[in-house]
Amino acid sequence: MDEAEVGQFGSLFSEFLERVVHTARAAPGGAEPLVDRIESFLGSDPLGLPVVSERFGAFEHATVQLAIDHLLARPGTRHQLVGVAGGGGREHHSLTELLETARRHGEFWIGAVDYATVPVSVDEERTCVRFGLYLIDDGRRRFAVLLRAGNPEHGVPAMLEVLAPSADDARAWLAGLREERAACNVLRGQVLSFEPSNFEPGIGPVRFHRRPELHRSEVILPPGTLERIERQVVGVASHRDRLASEGRHLKRGVLFYGPPGTGKTHTVRYLTGALREFTVVLLAGPAIRFVAEACALARTLQPSLIVLEDCDLVAEDRSFTPYGNPLLFTVLDEMDGLGSDIDACFLLTTNRVDLLEPALAQRPGRVDLAVEIPLPDEDGRHRLLDMYGRGIDLAASDANLVVERTAGVPASFVKEMTRRATLIAAERGSDSTESIDVHAAVDELMTANETLTRRLLGTDEGAERDWPTTDVSERGRRRGWFAYAPHPSRLPLDG
Repeated sequence: MDEAEVGQFGSLFSEFLERVVHTARAAPGGAEPLVDRIESFLGSDPLGLPVVSERFGAFEHATVQLAIDHLLARPGTRHQLVGVAGGGGREHHSLTELLETARRHGEFWIGAVDYATVPVSVDEERTCVRFGLYLIDDGRRRFAVLLRAGNPEHGVPAMLEVLAPSADDARAWLAGLREERAACNVLRGQVLSFEPSNFEPGIGPVRFHRRPELHRSEVILPPGTLERIERQVVGVASHRDRLASEGRHLKRGVLFYGPPGTGKTHTVRYLTGALREFTVVLLAGPAIRFVAEACALARTLQPSLIVLEDCDLVAEDRSFTPYGNPLLFTVLDEMDGLGSDIDACFLLTTNRVDLLEPALAQRPGRVDLAVEIPLPDEDGRHRLLDMYGRGIDLAASDANLVVERTAGVPASFVKEMTRRATLIAAERGSDSTESIDVHAAVDELMTANETLTRRLLGTDEGAERDWPTTDVSERGRRRGWFAYAPHPSRLPLDG
């Protein structure tokens, strides 16, 4: 055999092997090959057409599905939705690779569509396509769109891939989809937090929270304090058109500071309930690293509220470390990055205002209003006792004595005191909670055995108060804030 004959034999043998493999992997029961269906619909060979892809976050899956449904419902648009079956590693192949593998080896054919159930609110779920191929005719052009929800466990991102007569056609369809996504975003008007991904860096799914229902009378603050807060947070939202018409900026930042347990988070809950049209993003603990994503949502879904709880854990003064705090830089950059015409409000809370960087706490445009939430005075403790002590049979003289005995305690102490009084009454077999139970609860909480409890509630005895957050911040500087940050589940709307 000469070289030409050897080459011819090798070519024929390779073709033989390919046909053997193709026959072995033929679609079961005469199922239609993937390439044949697409080619029949488009009227041309799909392997010769361009594919334009676009990734999206896992938390955007329901919005992407809804936007596609809206586009498909437009007059003059027809479509088919088919699944892709067969072969191995389907989700790891791009659309181009699926088509090439299907043609060369016959591995993929038309099958059932894969679906997933995705939460879209606290009480509602939506069925979305997890892996499916749309064949779309909008009356002017035909194209194929592969929607895959992704598989973070195996490093597969959520993605749309558009196969069209030209790359410009594909990009135009994706641009129209982006406009529709902005208009029908399922996160709009929701209260949500970001969950970290279990399998890769970045955001995983979102967690929805029920919007709090707090009456204004339930916010116990010094006279005039709540009015100042409402003017800055709610007032700007109520008069946004007037402010915008006169060229006033809408973006604002409000800082709540004070000892633990005084009502900072409680005030945030009230504002979240009052701003019912606002999209609210809660960032606490490790989730603060998602501030860039939160600000991106704030731009798209304004009016919006971004809550950064315990921001002293990440926004300590840069002088404490030689290189500064990269996460602090991100927070500052993102706050500055939102345009002044964006109706977005940052609410920040801290127990240690002295640790905050002046650039965050004082510069207008980042924080426009800093409000101290102090320990309740005598009148405040009376109001707290009235609010938390509903159902307790407490004479006026006893109420005055309890208020006198609890001088210097935060609101959280009063709340726990009333609950413990009810438990004490139940343990002694009484059907009602009385003054004796309240005094017993005060006695119990004031004992030496409850020193740590008092510290955790935000109070302690002695002339000089050593707030426990001081220790946390000291440890945080030595070992990093992340280890001592709250777990993502400990968010301000869950308590």
